[in-house]
Amino acid sequence: MAGVPAARGVPDGAPTPTTPTTPGAPATPGALSAPATSGTAGAVGAPGAVGVVGAQVVVVGGGPVGLLVACELAGYGVRTVVVEEREGISARPKATTLHARAVQCLVRRGYLAGVAGGSSAPVATRCAFHFAGMPGLAVCAPALEPPPVLKCEQEQLERHFEARARAAGVVVLRGLRVTGVRQGPDGVQVTARGRQGQVTFTARYAVGADGARSTVRGLAAFACRTYPATVSALAGDVRLAQPGALRPGWHRTATGWIVAKDIPDVPGGVRLRTLDCTGAHRGRHLPPTLEELRAEVARITGRDVPMGQARWLSRFSDFSRITLSYRARRILLAGDAAHVHFPVGGQGLSAGVLDALNLGWKLALAVRGAAAPGLLDTYDLERRPAAQRVIDNTRAQLALMRPDTGLDPLRTLFGELLARGGGGGENGVLASMVSAQDTVLPPRAADPSPWEGRFLANTELTTAQGRTDVIRLLAAGRPLLLLSDGADGSDGADSARWQAQARPWSGLLRVVRTGADSALPGGAVLVRPDGYVGWAAGAGPLTAALGAYFREGGSWEHGQRHPDTTTTGTGTGVDAGVMAGAGAGVGDAVPGGVR
Repeated sequence: MAGVPAARGVPDGAPTPTTPTTPGAPATPGALSAPATSGTAGAVGAPGAVGVVGAQVVVVGGGPVGLLVACELAGYGVRTVVVEEREGISARPKATTLHARAVQCLVRRGYLAGVAGGSSAPVATRCAFHFAGMPGLAVCAPALEPPPVLKCEQEQLERHFEARARAAGVVVLRGLRVTGVRQGPDGVQVTARGRQGQVTFTARYAVGADGARSTVRGLAAFACRTYPATVSALAGDVRLAQPGALRPGWHRTATGWIVAKDIPDVPGGVRLRTLDCTGAHRGRHLPPTLEELRAEVARITGRDVPMGQARWLSRFSDFSRITLSYRARRILLAGDAAHVHFPVGGQGLSAGVLDALNLGWKLALAVRGAAAPGLLDTYDLERRPAAQRVIDNTRAQLALMRPDTGLDPLRTLFGELLARGGGGGENGVLASMVSAQDTVLPPRAADPSPWEGRFLANTELTTAQGRTDVIRLLAAGRPLLLLSDGADGSDGADSARWQAQARPWSGLLRVVRTGADSALPGGAVLVRPDGYVGWAAGAGPLTAALGAYFREGGSWEHGQRHPDTTTTGTGTGVDAGVMAGAGAGVGDAVPGGVR
């Protein structure tokens, strides 16, 4: 394989955290255990943790996006390894918001079981939110869906996903810094270095989910579109000398913004964000100090606000970037590795989650040889425009936030639009945009139904086995063909005909026949594992739609060999065997450990 260029530098505006990480989640079923191979190590950093690990997919990045991709792959029987530089899960506050479409997709895949707020509501719900710091945005979700805004600390979500990943058989290796990424026509090689030496990972595909400073993105030379930083911002958890000196909420002055949120159970504890719109910080890579944050708060408020202890501090900006493609042959990007934006509106975590849920089932099909030609390319076609929309709306929000008196009429206008409330009209347009509920995927069919590419809202269904709904039927992760017997006054003959047409894909597809009272588009609909409609009655042939997604005769059954997992002459295949490396062989990744 040809060499690759060196990693690119740290981007302008990337956060500069100053707080160390804390130990990871406790051991769970499937946790990495001591190996049986002589000279190898079961924990990263132990003597002899060198060699070669073979898998079907290696995911670089153990944050929530990377772990979610790994969960999806392992759930479909794909042998997956996660490589993470941090030795533990970071306790530093990061994202706390999941928006409606991400919540809805996670619930359909069963990932929010046990998470507060992760269950559906019998009636339509709405949550108050903001746009550019202005209150009044009403984010709504229909009945039978979970509430549209889920507040969950990223640390909690990351632990939740890691526990599920390990239980599914994912090998999670921490304390390894990736130093090389190379690919050939049949596989990918990722090299990483820990405290005791180098490990080489060989796989069919690699996913870079390693954040804004993505090593994978740099080493694989992904081209990007960037938007330079124009503002400077600080964040941190501090203890105020005078509790209550800063009221919770969003506060704009003539010189900038302050966002304050009380920290429960910490007297005087406040989570602060400051925004200086006069320009980017010249020392953007320097770690911030408590004195710098105190001075910035004083400048914006026009008064001194004494502060004591700081638990963590960070610097960020409105630097934005999006890669021009999410795929470079066998290397794919997800989350902040593919797109970063100004963190207003809490859209970043949701965008990464939706990346993972879009990519997971497609990559699993590709690994198992059951994907139709071009299916994996639709990951970029579907998710990159959504990320560009996030970048655009956050830049628009920042424009409204600039403390320029010339913008006051525009802010007044937006305030009036937001005040109309009710989740409809202009308010609804903004709310649907921020919550990603306005996403419509590009159709694949030459003669698409108006439903194709739209998200299928949860609905109750009557089946021969009893009452159920879309959420429960999608929990297994298989695509659904829902057929309504007797819909539109028919006698069920259409359902039987569609079921017969789908028979060549029976190993992949779950066919569910429902009663005539079930509300389905046209009486028949193909639902992708991520909840979006792939076909609906009244469009082109069902066989054409199925053929655009899946190979005939494919299967989700574990252990089945497919063309894309055979040994190749490059030595990068899953079945290439144990190779010598730095004096020790690690071998193929297996659920729960290495051998």
